Amino acid sequence: MGSVDTAARAWTSPALDGQLYGEPLVFDNRVYVATENDFVYALSATTGAIAWSARLGAPVPAARISCSNINPNVGITGTPVIDAVRHEIFVVADEMEGSGPAHMLTGLNTATGQVELSQDVDPPGQSPVYILQRTGLTLDDGHVYFGFGGNADMCGFYRGRVVSVPEAGGTPRFFTVAAQPGDERGAVWMGGGAPAVGPNSDLWVETGPGTAYSGKHPYDYSDAVLELSPSLRLLQYFAPAIWRQDNANDLDMSAEPVLLPDGQVILAGKSQVVYLLDGSHLGGIGKQQAQISPVCSTNIDGGSAHVGMTAFLPCESGILAVKATRSPPALHVLWSANVSSGPPIVAGGLVWTIGQNGKLYGLDPATGKIRQQATVGTPANHFPTPGIGASLLLVPSARNVVAFRTSAAASTASSAAEDNRRSSSPGTATGSGMIAAVVLACLVAVGALGGFIWFIRRQRRT
Repeated sequence: MGSVDTAARAWTSPALDGQLYGEPLVFDNRVYVATENDFVYALSATTGAIAWSARLGAPVPAARISCSNINPNVGITGTPVIDAVRHEIFVVADEMEGSGPAHMLTGLNTATGQVELSQDVDPPGQSPVYILQRTGLTLDDGHVYFGFGGNADMCGFYRGRVVSVPEAGGTPRFFTVAAQPGDERGAVWMGGGAPAVGPNSDLWVETGPGTAYSGKHPYDYSDAVLELSPSLRLLQYFAPAIWRQDNANDLDMSAEPVLLPDGQVILAGKSQVVYLLDGSHLGGIGKQQAQISPVCSTNIDGGSAHVGMTAFLPCESGILAVKATRSPPALHVLWSANVSSGPPIVAGGLVWTIGQNGKLYGLDPATGKIRQQATVGTPANHFPTPGIGASLLLVPSARNVVAFRTSAAASTASSAAEDNRRSSSPGTATGSGMIAAVVLACLVAVGALGGFIWFIRRQRRT
């Protein structure tokens, strides 16, 4: 495998209009980022200069949103996704429409920034003021998929949703968590991780806490991992036996599920418990194959990475490496890095993560020791995720993208925020869907899917 050299800084972008919460994407020798001021940018992968920018609408002032901790404006929070065949980038923007906010799914031409799709995707019966589109976006079989949760401190009425919209536009479909009368919450937010896509095009998401924690309410699919069909029909689920206790204490599942190459699934969250599941038979409540706890001193929030049977999980106190075995089913902690950091990717033989102190770290995947580091600037949020493509390692700070040069072979990466995004257009078929030939250009999953393998954030801290 090639290498990444943090001493070889290629460029730093101009200051962009608005804070960066999503991961940089690469396509056709350009780097794409979106901001909380509802701007989408295409940057030259060679120089970092702005090739084009598009403002989609007026962002929503934080003062207009109940208990938001994104300041001063809320705009595009979830990582976009690119369909390489359609040459289209999709984002969900929170925009002021008339007297209030609305969540708009927008598709833009990657070459020009021209808007090709604009559609309201707010769930029916839901006030847009109380929901946040935080997950990354995923493409599969001609549809864009993403999740909705609540704002910080979970105030106001909302229910978690998974949304499906045809890429060409059309009536959205919704799967609703805590859908029964009297139930609510159950955010689908995953610390910014995207819905994972399995080899049969099913979607995998984790859900936050619901209000069903007294004995009066039956289980409501909160505090869980769910497998959904492409039409958003619930196929199976797992929840801990202590789901009521987790819900009562805001200890929900807050990371993206890790789909391992042998069909097992790793999930984790704010309870600091890591669960190992049989992906073909989740079994409902309390049917894990194995679990370990506590595994770190803080929440596990955000997208994860994996290489083979080893998963790298985003503890806020530092990346955690966990290895799974099948016979017997078990989990083993390999190491925990003592650097406060965000979701990881694997590239150039190292595990890369961005610290809250404004540093990029390259960790040894066998030991967790720091092998490389560089100062890149303080990130805008708790879950900043690097990207890779066009022979660059890309790091978002609050308003800039910093690019480091890599060797060509280093373009292989595993990032839960990116690996599972698939294109719906004909081309590189994998199972029943297609890999978005570049959500990140040159990105190949280290534990990729299909005839390959299964592809593979706490709502109060966006």
